[in-house]
Amino acid sequence: MSKVIGIDLGTTNSCVAVMDGGKPKVVENSEGARTTPSIVAFTKDNERLIGQPAKRQAVTNPDNTLFAIKRLIGRRFDDPLTKKDMELVPYDIVKGKNGDAWVEAGGEDYSPSQVSAFILQKMKETAESYLGETVTQAVITVPAYFNDAQRQATKDAGQIAGLEVLRIINEPTAAALAYGMDKEDGKTIAVYDLGGGTFDVSVLEIGDGVFEVKSTNGDTFLGGEDFDSAIVEYLADEFKKKENMDLRTDKLALQRLKEAAEKAKIELSSSASTEVNLPFITARMEGGSSTPLHLVETISRSKLEQLVGDLIKRTLEPCKKALADAGVSKNEIDEVILVGGMTRMPKVREVVEEFFGSKPHTGVNPDEVVAMGAAIQAGVLQGDVKDVLLLDVTPLSLGIETLGGIMTKMIDRNTTIPTKKTQTYSTAEDNQNAVTIRVFQGEREMAQDNKMLGQFDLVGIPAAPRGVPQIEVTFDIDANGIVNVSAKDKGTGKEQQIRIQASGGLSDDDIEKMVQDAEKFADEDKKRREGAEARNQADSLVHATEKQLEEHGDKIDASLKSEVEEKVAALKTALEGDDPTDINAKAEDLSQSAMKMGQSIYEQEQANAASAAPEGEAASDGGAEEEVVDAEFSEVDEDAKN
Repeated sequence: MSKVIGIDLGTTNSCVAVMDGGKPKVVENSEGARTTPSIVAFTKDNERLIGQPAKRQAVTNPDNTLFAIKRLIGRRFDDPLTKKDMELVPYDIVKGKNGDAWVEAGGEDYSPSQVSAFILQKMKETAESYLGETVTQAVITVPAYFNDAQRQATKDAGQIAGLEVLRIINEPTAAALAYGMDKEDGKTIAVYDLGGGTFDVSVLEIGDGVFEVKSTNGDTFLGGEDFDSAIVEYLADEFKKKENMDLRTDKLALQRLKEAAEKAKIELSSSASTEVNLPFITARMEGGSSTPLHLVETISRSKLEQLVGDLIKRTLEPCKKALADAGVSKNEIDEVILVGGMTRMPKVREVVEEFFGSKPHTGVNPDEVVAMGAAIQAGVLQGDVKDVLLLDVTPLSLGIETLGGIMTKMIDRNTTIPTKKTQTYSTAEDNQNAVTIRVFQGEREMAQDNKMLGQFDLVGIPAAPRGVPQIEVTFDIDANGIVNVSAKDKGTGKEQQIRIQASGGLSDDDIEKMVQDAEKFADEDKKRREGAEARNQADSLVHATEKQLEEHGDKIDASLKSEVEEKVAALKTALEGDDPTDINAKAEDLSQSAMKMGQSIYEQEQANAASAAPEGEAASDGGAEEEVVDAEFSEVDEDAKN
């Protein structure tokens, strides 16, 4: 049975872990790093880059470099937060045919699930390289505050990547699993998770292997990306004051600013100040010539804290709500666990300590703990980890629209999942043979202010006066936090399972096509890798053969030398093309001839040595040779004595 892996699919970075010897182990990627940038890029020759290679070329290829895609997953194009994101990223966000937000790169439109699938494929390959076997199943983490559409879209991403997603698990819950796996005493903990794009806070009770989430809250559009944007805005404003030019209108300059902002933010976690130095950031045209302009700006830690103070404050309201929903006070929290790269910022730690009244626990790696928790949950599902019971909650209330557009809640937020609730409905008119039920998720009083998950029609209701038919509708939320609905006509006993067809989302056909596209990309990537390997080996062979010809060409037969030179030339010609099959064939031909040349050189050397042997023997004949032999034996005897 193949291993189930745990994947933290992050906004900024992703991480994969597996259970190894009863402990979760983070797996290093092909670049030797324990986390992989959640970035996908398409080059001008349509090569797909993922992770660090994509990040390295972002400055020169901003239009086709997709990052922070998690912020768009499961979102509608007309969502106000999508509009906000459009102002922050250099690539184009477009309207998908289903009304969802999609992205455009390399002349193609991609759904956020598809781009996320490319990243998941990279994590899958990373795990497979370490395990030495094919991986087909995974546990994937999502922010606790993700709604149904976002969870479904994440599950779709897994499917497109060729993974059966056994469980979608909330990030703070995963972190708590990794933190509390070996702890037996009962504790109430709060997980404060400030990542690259989202913020979550969860309150849990843990002890004796039981992890019970009491409440969760958060903001799916608050994270390190917003901190970077605040620095970018400051740098752009300062440059505009000095040079009267707005760098925000130049995509290349904006990408350089973003890269510098992230670097400065990280440096200021350990330094009091840092200098942002971007030479040749832009140029001013004057009198037909251009004058290069440079950006040099010093940012102090206190300046950064001033710039992002409001963002840090925004995390406190969800903390208050989570405590209130859990029915616990701040002083009843035994430990606060920090998760996410942004919790390395001293000001964030200071604010958390001030709010909860105790120093937060910093004994876990904030970048890796979520993936480790996902691996533990994978171990639980696989049966490798025993005596662990995870009781999670739904982050948002689930309900339907009733008369007057009111949101009637059926399952309240922070209800332990899986859960099920049944409600009986009837008709509003005489002889009505169908009713439409609109399902919403959220906390607002009016249905239209919440997220509509979808709607469905119950048809085939027997003709009867209004209020007579009894239609029993059952809502249930599974362990992934995904909503399912079934309906039963009590009069006829007729029952039907209804899959909510979200107003957006991907259809089965869409997913199937994307699976095929992902496989095609994987095949292309494999061919490119094989081509690069073939080219490298061929280059080395040409170099080694030419060196051998240069050093020993005079010792081989002229016809063999000519044959080798011809095959070197043929391989060089093949290397000018990009057909790995041709390169490999020509390399094999050259390899055979080079082997014959090596054998010929070796035989020639032996013949030369044999013809020179009588002279050598005569020169060394007599007592001198005997003395050398005697001395050698004498030395061995001495060693033996010792």
